[in-house]
Amino acid sequence: MSTPHDPYVRVRGAREHNLRDVDVDIPRDTLTVFTGVSGSGKSSLAFGTIYAEAQRRYFESVAPYARRLIHQVGAPAVGEITGLPPAVSLEQRRSSAGERSSVGTVTTLSNSLRMLFSRAGDYPEGAERLDSDSFSPNTAAGACPECHGLGRIHRTSEELLVPDASLTIREGAIAAWPGAWQGKNLRDVLDALGYDVDRPWSELSVKDREWILFTDDEPVVTVHPVRDAGRIQRPYQGTYMSARRYVMHTFADSRSRTLRARAERFLTSVPCPVCGGGRLRPEAMAVTFAGQTIAELAALPLAGLSEVLRASGGDATARVMTTDLLARIGTVTELGLGYLSLDRTAPTLSSGELQRLRLATQLRSGLFGVVYVLDEPSAGLHPADTASLLAVLGRLKEAGNTVFVVEHQLDVVRQADWLVDVGPLAGEHGGRVLHSGPPAGLAEVAESATRRFLFGGAAPFARPPRTPSGELRLHGVRRHNVRGVDVAFPLGVFTAVTGVSGSGKSTLVGQVLAGVLADRLASPVADLPDGPDARERDCVSARGLEAVDRLVQVDQKPIGRTPRSNLATYTGLFDVVRRLFAETDTARERGYRAGRFSFNVAGGRCETCQGEGFVSVELLFLPSTYAPCPDCHGARYNPPTLEVTLRGLSIAEVLDLTVESAAVFFAGVPAAGRSLRTLNEVGLGYLRLGQPATELSGGEAQRIKLAAELQRVRRGHTLYVLDEPTTGLHPADVEVLMRQLHGLVDAGGTVVVVEHDMAVVAGADHVIDMGPGGGEEGGRIVAAGTPAEVARAAASRTAPFLARALRTG
Repeated sequence: MSTPHDPYVRVRGAREHNLRDVDVDIPRDTLTVFTGVSGSGKSSLAFGTIYAEAQRRYFESVAPYARRLIHQVGAPAVGEITGLPPAVSLEQRRSSAGERSSVGTVTTLSNSLRMLFSRAGDYPEGAERLDSDSFSPNTAAGACPECHGLGRIHRTSEELLVPDASLTIREGAIAAWPGAWQGKNLRDVLDALGYDVDRPWSELSVKDREWILFTDDEPVVTVHPVRDAGRIQRPYQGTYMSARRYVMHTFADSRSRTLRARAERFLTSVPCPVCGGGRLRPEAMAVTFAGQTIAELAALPLAGLSEVLRASGGDATARVMTTDLLARIGTVTELGLGYLSLDRTAPTLSSGELQRLRLATQLRSGLFGVVYVLDEPSAGLHPADTASLLAVLGRLKEAGNTVFVVEHQLDVVRQADWLVDVGPLAGEHGGRVLHSGPPAGLAEVAESATRRFLFGGAAPFARPPRTPSGELRLHGVRRHNVRGVDVAFPLGVFTAVTGVSGSGKSTLVGQVLAGVLADRLASPVADLPDGPDARERDCVSARGLEAVDRLVQVDQKPIGRTPRSNLATYTGLFDVVRRLFAETDTARERGYRAGRFSFNVAGGRCETCQGEGFVSVELLFLPSTYAPCPDCHGARYNPPTLEVTLRGLSIAEVLDLTVESAAVFFAGVPAAGRSLRTLNEVGLGYLRLGQPATELSGGEAQRIKLAAELQRVRRGHTLYVLDEPTTGLHPADVEVLMRQLHGLVDAGGTVVVVEHDMAVVAGADHVIDMGPGGGEEGGRIVAAGTPAEVARAAASRTAPFLARALRTG
């Protein structure tokens, strides 16, 4: 029974997503960890129910007019929650901000640094004192007018725009131009202007080449297209756009990521010639503190910035402001992020780094009596930094707050005051609270998947190392904090790249190795030439690239950004299903083709909801709510389409099947069976075929991509690159994932993973450990060899944790 001073958050009748009418009591003022396999319902309980209800209650206290300006979530499916204080959510999500968002803006440290320069900076003699906005590259008062505060400008050259000068313009010499009709139009316009489009580019005059590529003029001319047989093509007015103008316009204004990425291939990024990359106006760059400009201090790692501020001295004003800055920086470095600089842009940060930056900001907020709900704060964190994370979480609790954490890292789970284990399995096989109490009590819960790993007895990943079939060697790698590194990646084996956060792992693997190999596969050559070219190569030379025929990068980015993309469409299974429905007797009698059974096109879909299955109801002072479509009731198709059945099920009912159920239903269909079998093998049997992409976690999206790759017929030697594939995965799911990745190696491929999970590293054939620290203190290879060899490396911060994993395995 609850009282006005009830020390528990009491949840009754939670039914969000797959939760099965859950009742649970969780004590306040504790560190409570929610565990369970991926898809079990733990996030639905912590975020979808508890946090969502706290947010809804808060918004009810906000003026109705103001509510219209705030993104609101609907009321969660729960009977009642009592004893619930205000809540703050720190979720795993990538920043949606652009290059102007940085570590400094996320943590608000930039504001304090700008104020320090404004009030206590050393100004040139006679210079006016500037306000803090003048030290921000994101304001008109401070931004360099040449680069608009970005610090870099983009340029192009004839060599980039025309990589093969032996081709004619009609043959595609200007590689930067678009394809299809738009490219043909530009060639026809150029022809109409009197330029020879059938002469090799190298034979055109310098003057003509300069005008074609770089003119800012946009002449309009009448184009008379070459007539095709039986096809009438009328003359039209065509406008010319130079190759440079097209590339710059596409890069700056296109909303298509694909087009922007293509345009970027024809550009080089160089420091702004006016501000030298400082991003600020000259008058702001003339002000110094401790002998350095604000741009120079913002470029220092936070650990280095702290040293400068401590030694700076200054008057009373300066000392007060530096003391505050040092305290704020201290909370960030305590979370293992001292290698970051204030000017590091937010899009280059991992979701784990962003969440820990927001956590550091909350530590300084001084709130108490609040429920903090965190989503895997250990994501992207080396085991050496876990103790610091636990200390920070402990300080939040000691300040009078309640900390709810969704977490898989067992060291964090073991330190919890209270444990809520959800399961036993995923999807419709989960959604129950198996244990709510002190962690030790989970040992008595036989059906818990977490119990086996928390109290020992888990099967080890360790295995005898395989023998490499060759090696891929990079010499002189230089990018970000990786400088002049020589590294060898053995082929035909499983390689794990480890190291503390910021040591250069993702740079080496995800950017350099994958980038160099992608360039080679796009333009096959035996080796890269020695020496950097105008594109600033990431390494001096590479050897052994010819042994790899394919590169596959499997990341945790969404498989689609709208509810129209789903599991079935991404894997190609939907094509098979629609074809089967089109082959039924009813569909043939009515003349229905496969397209009729797509909810994305007119014809078979419900036109009331446009195939969405729901309609948005706009409320004046309340958040918009979504209700099932009044005509199709969520089926997404119109009645005539739903009358067509395949072995008793309509197309909507088939899309509502789980992968497990669908595998039985399509047992006699080889084309469907292959996709469903691989999805089951990577542990996704609980997902529905029509489950929208927007409802999938990063880990689920990654395993769907892996399943799509596994079902392909493999030809040639494939290199698979994965960056922290175990993020968001329960140890039981990690076992499933590792079986699949090792299976790719057994089938003749090479797998390279960036990983912090020592159980995964212990099961690798080869380990490359980077460090020894992060940022400027990293970027070197500390140790390389078998897991046992790296575990004995004296200089490695990974070694003791790897040794422990090998012993327990």
